[in-house]
Amino acid sequence: MNRPILVIMAAGMGSRYGGLKQIEPVSGKDEIILDFSLFDARRAGFEKAVIIIKEENEADFRRLIDHKAGRFLDIEYAYQDINDIPEGFEVPEGRSKPWGTGHAVLAARHKVNGNFCVINSDDYYGPEAFRLMYDFLADNKDCGEHPDDPNGSCGVYNYAMVGYEVQNTLTENGHVSRGVCDVTEDGFLGDIVERTKIMHHEGAIAYTEDDGETWTEVPEGTIVSMNFWGFTPSILRTMEEGLPAFLEDALANNPMKSEYLLPKCVDELIKAGRARAQVLRSHDRWYGVTYKEDKESVVAALQALKDSGLYPEELWADNQEV
Repeated sequence: MNRPILVIMAAGMGSRYGGLKQIEPVSGKDEIILDFSLFDARRAGFEKAVIIIKEENEADFRRLIDHKAGRFLDIEYAYQDINDIPEGFEVPEGRSKPWGTGHAVLAARHKVNGNFCVINSDDYYGPEAFRLMYDFLADNKDCGEHPDDPNGSCGVYNYAMVGYEVQNTLTENGHVSRGVCDVTEDGFLGDIVERTKIMHHEGAIAYTEDDGETWTEVPEGTIVSMNFWGFTPSILRTMEEGLPAFLEDALANNPMKSEYLLPKCVDELIKAGRARAQVLRSHDRWYGVTYKEDKESVVAALQALKDSGLYPEELWADNQEV
């Protein structure tokens, strides 16, 4: 079996952050958050990474990645192009918004030849997540046969998702969007409900759906998704097959903003009985720069992890063993 591949979504621009936060330095060594993920991935066993970007940003990424992590990992780039849609469809006039995370992952379809995982480029996930995911992917395969597929070509897809405890994922600078997960007793993903405004509120964690008129508490320990997924190649085939139906609906009902979302694609497969996703629980703290005000605390937190010995002072030093 081919070794697992790391796929990194880096084509988006953070609207709340206000810029290309994927390449904002977070250390005095000109390291970006992605450097920490690549370091953790290499340490876990990954040897190849495919970074999904906008073509116009390639030079910026290569400047920061190729001479550092690129000396220790096989790095390839794939472009998310709004015009990369099936024949017979056209991008509506005036639309510049990408088609979403599912479409982004499809940009890597020609560079992935085995099991792979997907992460966001601007999230710090911690070393435990990469160890758990690599071990899952290293010997994972789809199994069984789905009754609607008499030729046995799809079977039941075995996927995985790294889950984080909600209190380990929040910022002090505003609300965030989190996929709140229902996890079955045997450790599989039952459901994900997107809560778009979740935050610390009056000494607890809560979300609002009516601009703060009412709040619903989310207990500590609740598992949330931070878009760290593990797949067999079957997800690429099924998402490619499902893209035309999405576009037909999107172009008819919401042509400027509809997105083909990776979690929704997975959720639909689970609900149809065609897939299951094991929840790999991480106890690490997640860090990310949702708002500009988050950057200072993230820089301090990552430096503290270096000071603790979890990371070397310079991740990609010439004499560094990864």
